[in-house]
Amino acid sequence: MIEAKSILGQKVLVTGASGFLGRHLCRRLGQRGAEVFGISRSAQQEESFCHRWFRADMGNLDSVEEVFKLAQPEVVFHLSGHGVGSPDLENVLPTFRNDLLTTVNALTVATQQRVRRFIIAASLEEPQPGAADQIPSSPYAAAKWASGSYARMFYRLYGTPIVITRPMMTYGPGQKPHKLIPYVTCALLQGQTPKLSSGNRSADWVYVDDVMDGMVAAAVTPGVEGCSIDLGSGALVSIRDVVLQLAEIIGNGVAPEFGTLPDRPMEKVRIADIAEACKKLGWKQQTSLRAGLQQTVEWYGNELARSDRHLASGGRAQ
Repeated sequence: MIEAKSILGQKVLVTGASGFLGRHLCRRLGQRGAEVFGISRSAQQEESFCHRWFRADMGNLDSVEEVFKLAQPEVVFHLSGHGVGSPDLENVLPTFRNDLLTTVNALTVATQQRVRRFIIAASLEEPQPGAADQIPSSPYAAAKWASGSYARMFYRLYGTPIVITRPMMTYGPGQKPHKLIPYVTCALLQGQTPKLSSGNRSADWVYVDDVMDGMVAAAVTPGVEGCSIDLGSGALVSIRDVVLQLAEIIGNGVAPEFGTLPDRPMEKVRIADIAEACKKLGWKQQTSLRAGLQQTVEWYGNELARSDRHLASGGRAQ
């Protein structure tokens, strides 16, 4: 993998910087000496790993142009999105606007400003090229699929130096509480019984720190423009097995309940092409599933303990 110093001193713009991947990425880039500019739809506190926060609506082209003008980025990581994979009708317009429109706006302005590299985060939910079933399983999957198509078009027609990274089932500290691993972990830590679907779906699980390494490599490795690169372990593990590992790590005797919720229809099972990631980026997963789950449990345990201390003090600062 290209040395971390390759990003040192570069101006890097991260859209969706307040999200799960965005916060981890801003921190990683800041630690490696990049000048990081974060974009979020909502106001954010200034943090040490971001040179500057912008509050902007990426669905508004004028706002995107203004941010790019002020930041003058050399590298762009586009992570902005709705982030809800439910197939419900109510998600159609939010995913169209927050996933597809924001991507087209960012690609357009990045192309005009001739950025050195534009990294887009694809989804494992997208239909796979050449698969018999080419129907997206949700509005989110459709919007991400279309976003990738636009990125490839920009590369072919306008020479936009895009790289599409596709993280597999990413987990780790700071993920939204409605996601599987945070939900199960917090429920078990609090002695509550997690209510789950069958757990039969298998996924390729990858720890967030490893995904960050892969994304940074995609930004600095020469000759990968126009490529789509999976970031994952190359192995499938069922949701049931992951949940049972969490229960074993926490070890308080609370048993998850499987089958109390319906399975989502049309969910994709996708495994990373790790040979391509290794060949093109020199990247491979470093954190085993067990180690990643243990680190995640430790983080959420500390967060719950901190919250309990805060409540016990009546909300006063410690």
